[in-house]
Amino acid sequence: MTSPAHLTAVRESYDTLAADYFAQVPPVSGMDPLNRGMPGVFAELVRADGSGPVADLGCGPGRTTAHLAGLGLSAFGVDLSPKMVEVARRNHPGLHFTEGSMACLDIASGTLGGVMAWYSVHHTPPGQVPDLFGEFHRVLAPGGRVLIGDWTGTGEEVVPGPVFGHPVSYRNYFLPLSRLVELLTEAGLDVTAHLEQEPDGRLKRRHACVLARKPPARIPAPITS
Repeated sequence: MTSPAHLTAVRESYDTLAADYFAQVPPVSGMDPLNRGMPGVFAELVRADGSGPVADLGCGPGRTTAHLAGLGLSAFGVDLSPKMVEVARRNHPGLHFTEGSMACLDIASGTLGGVMAWYSVHHTPPGQVPDLFGEFHRVLAPGGRVLIGDWTGTGEEVVPGPVFGHPVSYRNYFLPLSRLVELLTEAGLDVTAHLEQEPDGRLKRRHACVLARKPPARIPAPITS
């Protein structure tokens, strides 16, 4: 099956960037307070639920997956780029990583305790984000949690210049936080919290974290005579 053009662009670009990305992008522990804190909140909620495994979607070189594992979650990573998966497996041999699209996951329905998409949604064209969030809903068990961290904007499409000195062919789509919340809700997920941070010098663009949850299964009311 032929991949959509945007997936081909993402795969080829990140295959080129994989080694430099691992060398230059800081781990979660080296990020700003908002980005350091929200994965911890997510992990605490998933642990409290006693839910199943957690998928780190668009895991890149595996650092976020390893961070989740360090927070006590049964975490595994999925990434579109074979080279990124190769870097992740080499640097985190005790964790499981697989190649695949987060828009079409090889994961049984209703089996995950959590899904994290950490700065990976913005490569999806806006018209395809509803299907993406629908896939998140499909793989989550009732009560399963979602954490999205990403750049936000006004809905603009941005053609990036060279990244770490390499030309890339992917596009970035920066949706407003309000639109991300709306699309998650339309996918059947209950948004429980969201935070947005303004640019502050080092951060050149607004970014946000959104927590959501698949509604828990309803317990039938007891039959009374």
